[in-house]
Amino acid sequence: MCGIAGIFAYAADAPRVAPRELAAIRDAMALRGPDGTGEWFAEDGRVGFGHRRLSIIDLRAIADQPMRLAGTDLRIVFNGEIYNYRALRAELEAQGAVFATNSDTEVLLHLYARQGRAMLGRLRGMYAFAIHDPGAGGMFLARDPFGIKPLYLADDGKTLRFASQVKALLAADAPDTTPDPAGHAGFFVWGHVPDPFTLYRGIRALPAGASIWVDARGLSKPAPFFDLVEALRGAGDAGDLREAVVDTLRHHMIADVKVGVFLSAGIDSTVLAGIAAETDANQLDTVTLGFDAYRGTENDETRLAEEFAAARGTRQRTLWIGRDAFAAERANLFAAMDQPTVDGINTFFVAQAAKRAGLKVALSGLGGDEVFAGYPGFAQIPALVARAAPFGFLGPAWRAATQGWIGALTSPKYAGLLEYGRDYPGAYLLRRALHMPWEIEGLLGAKMAREGLEALDLPRKLDTGLDRLPTGRLKVSALEIANYMRDRLLRDSDWAGMAHSIEIRVPFVDPVFLARVAPALARADAPGKRALGRTPRPPLPAAILDRPKTGFVVPVREWLMGDAAPEAGLRGLRGWARQVHREFVGA
Repeated sequence: MCGIAGIFAYAADAPRVAPRELAAIRDAMALRGPDGTGEWFAEDGRVGFGHRRLSIIDLRAIADQPMRLAGTDLRIVFNGEIYNYRALRAELEAQGAVFATNSDTEVLLHLYARQGRAMLGRLRGMYAFAIHDPGAGGMFLARDPFGIKPLYLADDGKTLRFASQVKALLAADAPDTTPDPAGHAGFFVWGHVPDPFTLYRGIRALPAGASIWVDARGLSKPAPFFDLVEALRGAGDAGDLREAVVDTLRHHMIADVKVGVFLSAGIDSTVLAGIAAETDANQLDTVTLGFDAYRGTENDETRLAEEFAAARGTRQRTLWIGRDAFAAERANLFAAMDQPTVDGINTFFVAQAAKRAGLKVALSGLGGDEVFAGYPGFAQIPALVARAAPFGFLGPAWRAATQGWIGALTSPKYAGLLEYGRDYPGAYLLRRALHMPWEIEGLLGAKMAREGLEALDLPRKLDTGLDRLPTGRLKVSALEIANYMRDRLLRDSDWAGMAHSIEIRVPFVDPVFLARVAPALARADAPGKRALGRTPRPPLPAAILDRPKTGFVVPVREWLMGDAAPEAGLRGLRGWARQVHREFVGA
């Protein structure tokens, strides 16, 4: 896990790379890589790579980056982990490749040298990387299938700058920071900024599961190499669920440092801890976050988590957080938050606990709800579509008649029930949206709202081939994975973990794991969270299996908004969104 940065002056009349600028971009990500700093510049002055290292695999200096492939001019900067790198290395060695390190970084270089872009179909992991290939006259950049690792691009038509964080690119020379209406509108719609947008016109995310090529002609269009809908359709026979979980966990435990588990009272994290503990519980660290305000209430997860850890024999650490601790971390929290989000705060503090426990790597149960239908929306969205579809023609008239007053009585979303509820993309928008599209003008003004919503194109862009999926459950799963999970949960895990130099791994967010379980997901008896909870040996206790899902229940927003919140009218999640937005725009 690292922070990567680069500058490529690809146009003939572009200024040469300034070492000072590259260093500024790289070192804005110091917390991503406290173990080492590296840089490299091409002899012609047109390319520069920068790297901040968090040493996880092959801790020796010989594995530092930027890295060159011996005997070639290929160079790479890479952020992430390749979990099948050992198998790939053995295959490459059988083909005559000679390795100087034990790192997955060097495997990427050898693989690219032999297979080029086709290498992406071979990788199992989370990654964002750039490879400079002077022999081909350009640079190759790629991002993992689910977008676990971020990669942001700033292209002015002559020079490409890239980095692992938006805020790092703000340290570049004169970045285009003109407000992007889609980024700002998207934040108020979703509570996070949807890819590929940011708050700035001049900075874009490389889409998940895509690569680009850059040469003297400029940037190519992103080339997708992963189709989520096709992955969810499944192929072949359903595999054994326990074997699939054990396999992904085994791969995600690969490291040359300790690997712990974020342990809550939920099924997903306890499954990971339970199976990991089957091998050597005495060597497994588990970390739980508790809130003083919830001690002894139904929202307190610590008791069940600690009982489970004690039963499985793990080395458990519980961190208790109160209002004062949140207030003390307020500035650090917003400094670490790379893009505005209404979430991620609990991950920030559990990562802090992992750091205090001496960990560099921690496993998260993120992704279990999206694959195994753990959210209420898996039942609510299909039901809404079935009921609203026959009356969809009345939707625009109903919204026009009610949107001006219904919000004063109940949720403003009720005005859009018929208009949006008639299909899966619209119903998903109703379920997940923080503000509905017609509310954005009141938050951003008419011009910015109009431009932003046109670029977002909701809900059309939510429909990425959903008709290819045979069941409502799979449709909701695709929507959750491609939106809420990718653009909020994974992104928040990245910045919140990196704020404490903690690498967060997500075994349920893995294309190989999805391929193994997908054939069973379309069946009438598709495995759910209880089936997942039975995969450890012994299975999870009834107290965890039967515990109602509590969702995102954290007293953080009220604590951070402070006593001035009522006077400012900042109440609830929508009020917290306005507060977060103000932190970023300075208004």
